Amino acid sequence: MAQVLEFKLPDLGEGLTEAEIVRWLVEVGDVVAIDQPVVEVETAKAMVEVPCPYGGVVTARFGEEGTELPVGAPLLTVAVGAPEGASGSAAFPSSSASPSSSGKGSGSGAESSGGSGNVLVGYGTGAPAARRRRIRPDRLDRAVAEAPVSGAPVVEVLVAEAPVSDGPVPVVSPLVRRLARQHDIDLRRLAGSGPDGLILRADVDRAIRTAEETAAATARAAQAPARSRAKPSTPSAPVAAAPNGVAAAAGAERIPLRGVRGAVADKLSRSRTEIPDATCWVDADATELMAVRAAMNAATGPSAGPKVSVLALLARICTAALARFPELNATVDTEAREIVRLPGVHLGFAAQTERGLVVPVVRDAHTRNAESIGAEIARLTELARTGKLSPAQLTGGTFTLNNYGVFGVDGSTPIINHPEAAMLGVGRIMPKPWVHQGELAVRQVVQLSLTFDHRVCDGGTAGGFLRYVADCVEQPAVLLRTL
Repeated sequence: MAQVLEFKLPDLGEGLTEAEIVRWLVEVGDVVAIDQPVVEVETAKAMVEVPCPYGGVVTARFGEEGTELPVGAPLLTVAVGAPEGASGSAAFPSSSASPSSSGKGSGSGAESSGGSGNVLVGYGTGAPAARRRRIRPDRLDRAVAEAPVSGAPVVEVLVAEAPVSDGPVPVVSPLVRRLARQHDIDLRRLAGSGPDGLILRADVDRAIRTAEETAAATARAAQAPARSRAKPSTPSAPVAAAPNGVAAAAGAERIPLRGVRGAVADKLSRSRTEIPDATCWVDADATELMAVRAAMNAATGPSAGPKVSVLALLARICTAALARFPELNATVDTEAREIVRLPGVHLGFAAQTERGLVVPVVRDAHTRNAESIGAEIARLTELARTGKLSPAQLTGGTFTLNNYGVFGVDGSTPIINHPEAAMLGVGRIMPKPWVHQGELAVRQVVQLSLTFDHRVCDGGTAGGFLRYVADCVEQPAVLLRTL
């Protein structure tokens, strides 16, 4: 007899508490194997494919694409094991042969139906799965065969006890019952559109819309006589205001702050609230740096190597500058009222993607040369563009490099990437008139800006850091002192 197991959204690590469903990888009625990815979710830090620890037939999916679910909320249910009366070949792949249970002697029945245990950080299936009420095989077969597999709301076929009043109500999903209770919908008055007259969520949603339209029409009819009796000089009512005081203009679009955009909003707001930042900037002649890069990339023979980007050279300059000014490779412990200077440089760099702004981190950048840093930046940038960065690759930075020059702008005052202490911003490199060796000439000029936490250092330290970076840009040979 089939056992229906519920798979919940696992702990995704890094302190994340919710995720948004981006794309379902399975449909109701599909047969899934143990550890097969079943859904793609987006957290505040990355896109993650979530594997299911059970093998069997998907009987329900909880949530449509775009729905945000908290950790621990049901994702889907899987019917594990063969129905009674099945032939020698099981109708569903059983999870009893999972690697976690093999080689452990005779286990319990609950253990034999457990999953692989290989879900995500902080989530395991080694413990016996919570037992759910079983479904009659004929009901399960009909539900799987007739369940919708398109964009229509998916029916949950997990059996729930129905309150009896003048006969049973044909509702299986507890979520559908709760939705009906929240909107005072009498399920006995609804005709279900599912198998055997089953009441689906779509039926309840339709009833809710009908009730709302009826209530709105009644309200308009009640207001009509009052408007007809009103005096012509009566001023119009003020525009209704939203709870936060923003006028609710007709046709205004409200976009939820969630996912990457929500995480960015929270981090930037916290940075502005907690960090007393200051910014200094300087123009630098990058002509020599561009010439050195061209020479490096034009090298042939044994000395040839991968192309080195300007961002990689600037990153290497940053690591050299932080070695001279370690005060900026730090963070502030507000509870202990201490400045924590960090031993290694984990260099973040801002990358704009279709999902929004992300900051991948080059680990141990202080131990890498320009070629190694460039290769890692290219690898992380490709992962960012495809949405495959893991949370670990987006956290733990100690200093950030922001190349906003790619947007065609000269300068900016960056917001520090909390809880770091500084960020270097780089504008576009473009030809400008410049006094070079006492004469006016056209040179490749770039504006550099440093935003720093005034708690970790004074302006002299910040100015010294920025001046050293500018000197390395203008005279790359300065870097030879640290190689």
